[in-house]
Amino acid sequence: MAITTPRAPHDAADQPVRSVLVPFPAPDGAHDRDGGAPPSPADPVQTSRSRSKPPVPASGAWRDGDDPGHRLFADVGAFDLEAGGRLPAVRVAYETWGTLNADGSNAVLVLHALTGDSHVTGEAGPGHVTDGWWADTVGPGRPIDTDRYFVVAPNALGGCQGTTGPSSIAHDGRPWGGRFPYITTRDQVAVEIALTRELGIRSWELVVGASMGGLRVLEWALLGPEADIEVRNVAAIATTAQTGGDQIAWSHPQLTAIRMDPRFRDGDYYDAADDDGPHAGLGIARQIAHTTYRTSYELDRRFGRLPQGGEDPFAGGRFAVQSYLEHHGDKLARRFDANSYVVLTESMLSHDLGRDRGGVEAALSQITARTLVVAVDSDRLFPPAQSARLARWIPNAEPLRIVTSDVGHDGFLVEADQIGPIVSEFLG
Repeated sequence: MAITTPRAPHDAADQPVRSVLVPFPAPDGAHDRDGGAPPSPADPVQTSRSRSKPPVPASGAWRDGDDPGHRLFADVGAFDLEAGGRLPAVRVAYETWGTLNADGSNAVLVLHALTGDSHVTGEAGPGHVTDGWWADTVGPGRPIDTDRYFVVAPNALGGCQGTTGPSSIAHDGRPWGGRFPYITTRDQVAVEIALTRELGIRSWELVVGASMGGLRVLEWALLGPEADIEVRNVAAIATTAQTGGDQIAWSHPQLTAIRMDPRFRDGDYYDAADDDGPHAGLGIARQIAHTTYRTSYELDRRFGRLPQGGEDPFAGGRFAVQSYLEHHGDKLARRFDANSYVVLTESMLSHDLGRDRGGVEAALSQITARTLVVAVDSDRLFPPAQSARLARWIPNAEPLRIVTSDVGHDGFLVEADQIGPIVSEFLG
């Protein structure tokens, strides 16, 4: 396997600051999607507009020369893509935990959602700007026990945290940027199959993922065996066999917000100065998406019509929920890449398990792996009915499991006390 060691990290420079907003906490100790509980809306000091942060980088992508953190890298060769493009060289960033046993029977593949990455578990630190996104589920003594299993988590093709994507350097020495080709869920899984071979893994005890990760789980259940890689068990959480009109509709204004940002520059913005990248468009896209990750009940209960701190909505001030959404947009712009957001969103829109397989039901009926399907009862991005379709048509599926949550789609992240026991029971 070809392992790449990046150069020393860039030096941090003192940067000017600008006024930003400070958000509100999740109720009852719950955590928001990006982690961390912000201050209370009842505290005017904590919600002051005077708080400031450094300027936003043109891209929050991990780049060659940045600290690799716990990432490993594998060069897996060239790929012809489903839509007709070609990538002459693909590198995969991934992390592992635990030890592969002698017969290779304890490997688990964990697949991340849209703005996730390979850092599934572990603290933030050099190379990793956030704590692991599923630390309550993966780790020593956790439901996916790294003392028992060898866990692998790759960054998806098209991402921005080390795997080949728009921010990566192309063959001509410049970032791919807007030239990066259209990719599909199947392309992403093809790259993950190549990584599996590079790692010498011939079977997965479990392939698990939620949301965008769940889309890849379903493709893995079919493409893995076709590639002579055994997939014994799969867990598809808060996901679907086929993105539909509602999901495409919600995605459209997100993509438009990014592309209409004048600083997007048709995807070629990587040499722009701080605060001169497409962070406004990316932030708006995140705000739209975040409303689909949560529920109207939660937003009404947490915020209702409360103003933000001492601000007056009748005099140009914001409501609390507006500040909350702007906060999440700002956070994402600092750690993610606008091009990757576009590429990965479009890969999700391409997802149709039944394409060239005789339709969705026919494709689901071909899955031989023992299957766990989990839905969140309040999910308005991937409603439970879409999970029920999986459980109904996959021959070896367990009865549909339902997570009860007020927070909606993000329940797969927030409700660890429910997700964990379901996964533990399935693994046995």
